[in-house]
Amino acid sequence: MACTRIAFVDDHPLLLTGLTTIFRDDKRFSVVGAGKCVSDALEIADRCKPDVLIMDLNMAGNAFEAIGKISRKNETTKIVVLTASTGVDSAVRSLDAGAHGYVLKGGSADELVHAIRSVLDGQTYISQEFAGKVIAALRNESVRKAAAQAIKLSIREEQIVRLLLRGKTNKEIANALNICEKTVKHYMTVLMQKLNARNRLQVVIAAQKMNPEVEERSIN
Repeated sequence: MACTRIAFVDDHPLLLTGLTTIFRDDKRFSVVGAGKCVSDALEIADRCKPDVLIMDLNMAGNAFEAIGKISRKNETTKIVVLTASTGVDSAVRSLDAGAHGYVLKGGSADELVHAIRSVLDGQTYISQEFAGKVIAALRNESVRKAAAQAIKLSIREEQIVRLLLRGKTNKEIANALNICEKTVKHYMTVLMQKLNARNRLQVVIAAQKMNPEVEERSIN
């Protein structure tokens, strides 16, 4: 049976060393990468293409954006969040962004192995003592809305979102904001990344969830 290619990204040196050591000694796994920040996670996912990427949330960079980018670009890589964060909104945002598992630190290596096996089998794994709260939150639209509102948009991004909600095309948005159409396309790419959207329609839907009663502010 082929080894599972696995990589770890965590900004805690002792934990990172411990994880890589434990799994390198396990013949069922092959550790193909290790890093300490979000940019490392993106680089490792592109270069090493692990079967499973284990990553923390609390490290330099936007982990939620990285999860979204990796899940869209590397469809064969399963992402398991390994974190001390017991906030339900963090779990919801991670899973919505594309994570396949959410494991709380403090558990055993056996639990992590079980999580890895579960996501490779196409399942979603959540630490058992936390699963009930997360599943309830995923079903609760108000919590999902609060998680979406935690995303911060720049003033220009907000202006573009408002015009999108009014059904404007890229060209019309460019004319309204006195910028070039290429710049609008750049902002659309950024918005898709921030809102974990794959196309223009999903950006509009995500924006409506963030603030369904958008005020008409001046765009001049």
